Amino acid sequence: MKENFVVVAEVRNVHGKGASRRLRREGKVPAIIYGGKEDPQAIQVSHNELMKHLKIEAFYSHILSIDIAGKAEQAVLKDLHRHPVREEVMHMDLQRVLADVLLRMHVPLHFKGGDVAPGVKTGGGVVEHHLIQVEVECLPKDLPEFLEVDLSALNVNEAVHMSQLTLPANVALVELKHGNDASVAAVHLPRAAVEPEPVVAEAATAEVPATAQKVEAKGDEAKKDDKKK
Repeated sequence: MKENFVVVAEVRNVHGKGASRRLRREGKVPAIIYGGKEDPQAIQVSHNELMKHLKIEAFYSHILSIDIAGKAEQAVLKDLHRHPVREEVMHMDLQRVLADVLLRMHVPLHFKGGDVAPGVKTGGGVVEHHLIQVEVECLPKDLPEFLEVDLSALNVNEAVHMSQLTLPANVALVELKHGNDASVAAVHLPRAAVEPEPVVAEAATAEVPATAQKVEAKGDEAKKDDKKK
């Protein structure tokens, strides 16, 4: 069952770097909501409440209800600006959604069956994840929280590609529309199992001629000395 996320926001009447710093000291996150049929609007939200939402994976790929001074708007999270060191959100971008307009969102991939795949269970291989999320295109009502990837049938050196993913009704993958059928995950033997050991014998053999040349050179020098004498 899908979760319902409500983000309580206030209209933000102050702008600029100085004003944003003051808001953050007060425990607020400056944000903007844009798109749809209305003008962009500057808002602010509680940092503590936002952090609680951000700990839930579904929040990133869900239609959110943004309560701005008692008026609810539907939006999706489009971008977060985080502090490079501290666990702090510096700014948030939200995009309004319209029920009859397609939107594009990145949704996470959930993998299953990797531990029972023949290539892992009996073939000695390991699962390599090439993607952890994909971009989908659909109407807001059809937006999935995640896509499931079944790895249970993979043998060694086999992969699951985007075209093999099971998609909900009315949901398309953006990359496939552009002809890019990328690999999502694969099973391969561990690198140590496929890399050949260094051939020491060949290296040793390669050194013999050089050594022989040195011995011959010393012999030639000794002959020259004998002639001089």
